[in-house]
Amino acid sequence: MAASAELIRLTAREAVHRLSKGEVTPLELIDAAVARIEEVEPTVHALPTLCVERARDHARRLMQNRAVLQGGARGWLAGLPIAIKDLNEVAGVRTTHGSPIFADHVPQKSDVVVERLEANGGVVLAKSNTPEFGAGGNTFNEVFGETLNPWNTALTCGGSSGGAAVSLATGEVWLAHGSDHGGSLRTPASFCSVVGLRPSPGRVPHGPGAYAFYDMSVNGPMARNVGDLALFLDAMAGQVLADPLSTPAPASSYSELVASPKPPKRVGFTADFGGAVAVEPEVREICARAAKRFADFGAEVEEASPDFTGAMDAYHVIRAFSFVASRWPLIEQHRDKFKPEIVWNAERGLKMTAAEFGAAQRTRSAIYQRMVDFFAEYDLLLCPAASVPPFDVKKRWVEEIDGRRFDNYVDWMSAACVISLTSCPAASIPCGFTADGRPVGLQIVAPMRDEASLLQAAALFEEASGLAGQLPIDPRPGTAS
Repeated sequence: MAASAELIRLTAREAVHRLSKGEVTPLELIDAAVARIEEVEPTVHALPTLCVERARDHARRLMQNRAVLQGGARGWLAGLPIAIKDLNEVAGVRTTHGSPIFADHVPQKSDVVVERLEANGGVVLAKSNTPEFGAGGNTFNEVFGETLNPWNTALTCGGSSGGAAVSLATGEVWLAHGSDHGGSLRTPASFCSVVGLRPSPGRVPHGPGAYAFYDMSVNGPMARNVGDLALFLDAMAGQVLADPLSTPAPASSYSELVASPKPPKRVGFTADFGGAVAVEPEVREICARAAKRFADFGAEVEEASPDFTGAMDAYHVIRAFSFVASRWPLIEQHRDKFKPEIVWNAERGLKMTAAEFGAAQRTRSAIYQRMVDFFAEYDLLLCPAASVPPFDVKKRWVEEIDGRRFDNYVDWMSAACVISLTSCPAASIPCGFTADGRPVGLQIVAPMRDEASLLQAAALFEEASGLAGQLPIDPRPGTAS
């Protein structure tokens, strides 16, 4: 037990180093992870589906490859156990999408990002919980129930990659896969004080799926610290024919770049996206203090923001059309098994016109050009990753922020949604806690396809803040008041 406790506290990079040197085996890490899962899972409900024997079989195959053992060629992850979000299929493993429709679904083939991770030395140990079809910023569903925030188990962990974030924060796994449409990676990272990266579309392959050319939803890495995040992105990134938007991996690894980070010269910070997004006052203050830290490593920090006028209106239109494309055929067959938020989103898409969709695309293009103009002057954009800290897990979604009321389940996540619209890479990195101990994340946004500069700046900020060393934690009871 003492050895297991020591292993789960390793960073992913440390664990991979030990694996590559033969100082620990993938089987030993699986055993350590399973012991930790058994210890904390009854409290947090982050990893509802385990595939331990499948993982052990994969680990044994890696260990029997003498060329791999001698040459360290297991790939980026060298046999490290990982978690995959329950939206992505893993061959032979129950994959529910958080929906009773797929409660007993066991796919025969894995999603392309899963195939890539396994080819690069990742050992899939578990599926992480997600809201139904990944829709919403609170992780609950009718199949597995609620996933709870380990910093305060009365609170939500965010969503939709909520189980992934919790599994990292509690030390159940070293790396966890996530995905992000309107903050599904960044919100739980913010709420659980871990790091999550929404890459540029195409950086990490996805699919196959019914909506292959859609670029708003992306796969991405989640980790306990920025160095581990870079390692996981290296294992994910690359081009596959099944994804028409995917791009080749960069010539230099993200891990190498993060190991010797170059600071940005000039960054812009906005607490409310130029007034376009409602943000809770305490979150604004914490993020503003965090942004000032960039001056510690030589960056000019200025109040500045692109113009996000019309961003959420355009986001809603594009999101609603995507729900028609990806969900409506299934809703027609199983309407009574869908949560009302998903039905609302799809029906909103059915009511929209081609003229509305065209206007949304023009708005999106104009906002992207404003981002290009902004990045001609600034290296990075800093802003809140989420407008609020974690809230009561029994609350489906936030209905009001700083006097601004919302009539739908999406608008409270605008801090993430408006950035998704731009296609720019964005990360959430821990930057502090509210007076009552709720985590807050700073969002770092870089120019399109410049994940390298983003990760380098995040690494410098992480070192300056000193927050990464607080994980993993044991779940802590609390109240939602």
